[in-house]
Amino acid sequence: MTTQPTSAPSAPISVALALLSSACAFSDLQSARLVGPGRFEVTPGYSSTSVSEDGETEKVQNRFGIQAATGLAPHLDWRLRYEYASLTNSQEPGVSILGTGPKFRLVEDRVALHIPVGFAFGGDLESSETWQLQPTLLFTLPIGDGAEITTSGRGVIWLNSDAESLLGANLGLRLSSDLDRWVVRPEIGFLKDPGGQGGTLWQWSVGFSILSSSGN
Repeated sequence: MTTQPTSAPSAPISVALALLSSACAFSDLQSARLVGPGRFEVTPGYSSTSVSEDGETEKVQNRFGIQAATGLAPHLDWRLRYEYASLTNSQEPGVSILGTGPKFRLVEDRVALHIPVGFAFGGDLESSETWQLQPTLLFTLPIGDGAEITTSGRGVIWLNSDAESLLGANLGLRLSSDLDRWVVRPEIGFLKDPGGQGGTLWQWSVGFSILSSSGN
């Protein structure tokens, strides 16, 4: 990967250090719904990351971040995301992660495509080597009054590194008594090298979205 630890950590910690250099976050904390023209959405969130390898699982990372989205057209949103990621039980410095990109409506409120690009900076990272593209397909279905379920699949493509591409998926809920104004977003997911190297990264996250009133 793009970063090397200064000492010889355990295998899970090595994977976590590689994840720190990812360009975009590995949780979604969004659904296939678009914000819509004239509206804004802000979502602070927290993610806990663990690594499973050789039958063992270890928590390795905490992430705190915020997302913002605005509607540019009925079929198009633009999203911006910032996160600070730090390792647990390690003296390695944390890093900041910044990503942005369009989100396209494919089927209204049910299927969307988000294509963020981003990079990491801080710590001992070579930021030029951390650029990534993460095309993400989101599927959302209502499961009752005030509740929806969203599943997603993503690819992680390094743009300026020979690191292996990754594949992942997330499963999350959208819960509220007023889905047009505020939403709680619990979520779980994984990220893995399809070649089988480096174990499996797991995340559980929670976000809280606040939406502006209609600009119409």
